[in-house]
Amino acid sequence: MKQYALSQSMCEWEALDAWRLQIRGVLGREEVRQVSPFLLLALSGFSAGEQRHCAELWVQDQLAAALLERADLAFVFHRLKKTKLRLGYLSSDFHEHATALLMVELFENHDHDRFEVFAYSCGADDGKGMRQRLEATFDRFTDIQGLSDIAAAHMIYRDEVDILIDLKGYTQGTRSAILNFRPAPIQVNYLGYPGTLGAGVCDYIVTDAFVTPPDSAPDYTEAFAYMPDSYQPHGRRGIISAKPSRAAAGLPAEGFVFCCFNQAYKITPEIFNVWCHLLLSVPDSVLWLLKNPLAEGNLLREAFHRGITADRIIFAANCPQSDHLARLQLADLVLDTAPYNAHTTASDALWVGVPIITCAGDTFPSRVAGSVLHAIGLEELVTTDLDRYFELALALASDADRLAQVKEKLAANRMTTALFGVEVYTRHLETLYDTMWRKYLNGERMGAISTA
Repeated sequence: MKQYALSQSMCEWEALDAWRLQIRGVLGREEVRQVSPFLLLALSGFSAGEQRHCAELWVQDQLAAALLERADLAFVFHRLKKTKLRLGYLSSDFHEHATALLMVELFENHDHDRFEVFAYSCGADDGKGMRQRLEATFDRFTDIQGLSDIAAAHMIYRDEVDILIDLKGYTQGTRSAILNFRPAPIQVNYLGYPGTLGAGVCDYIVTDAFVTPPDSAPDYTEAFAYMPDSYQPHGRRGIISAKPSRAAAGLPAEGFVFCCFNQAYKITPEIFNVWCHLLLSVPDSVLWLLKNPLAEGNLLREAFHRGITADRIIFAANCPQSDHLARLQLADLVLDTAPYNAHTTASDALWVGVPIITCAGDTFPSRVAGSVLHAIGLEELVTTDLDRYFELALALASDADRLAQVKEKLAANRMTTALFGVEVYTRHLETLYDTMWRKYLNGERMGAISTA
């Protein structure tokens, strides 16, 4: 399936239907480790239940191998009341990365009178300064890049971590296999992977009632740990550079700017059809996308086949986060992808005052942008099918007064609603950790929990 992953990142869609059939065939034959669960998140036509099935197939042989060694490890946990719970965050993204950008202020707000907070890093320092900022937030920061999975599990066990929180899941750079050895009594799937990891890996997944309604529980092996608003954290201290001119950003002087800075693998032909229809319907409008040399030629070709000339699509180069936030203000409206939504890019757009419209589906990744929009009081920007998505985008692009009203509401809600209230968010998350531990001490079944 490596070829499909490459095609997905290049927006090569000619064989998409054949890939769907092949993936369904592999899942139907239960060929273990043939399809990465991550691939299914951005592939339209697959349900949350199928995503769970794929994850369980993917991990089952890993768990079987780990079971043989777990007996020798003989990890024993004692149910003891503690003055401080010890949290361990596991990630390869403790550097300038979307996950770190979302979480850094959460880490800075952890209550160290109630929690000891450890980091286990399996990724390199990119030298951009975020690593040092993050290191300062933890009671202990340990680089485990040179350790095997079993050695890392030994270390986490010896450190007596009470709750181990995995921030990667099955994304690039994962070391989630460490969790297969169960080095902590409670293990949590949080933020980095928008889906289930399969039975036997994590006990809880941090979520919210919009992303995973209660009736979706059968599609997840983890129990739901419900945050009261959005499951996604986002701070208020992100630096925004001076807003550039449209010319400096490579945009035309006039015309409506539709924008999507999601990664290219999230763009599907179905959503691209809608975007091109919008460009045809809104004269002089442009579509502003993130630069990706592998995908640009294919996207321009696909646009041409839909009647869109190359000058209507603008590609933005990668740049530092503060400059990225500054230029993002030039967008008039952000268009979300489906079925894999904007995550950090959604809340970043709202942070700088640009509305985003989304089309919510029935899977975790297809409901994330809807979650953040509900948390900032803009649920009217959440649609449930592509026809309504198109109609809403067209209405906002065609009616300056209506778009201005949405932006005014966003500006009013930006600092008063839950989305960017990181201090309150951190207290809610800590309440979930306390509840997990209480249930563990009492020997209770690890069912759904909330902050209520």
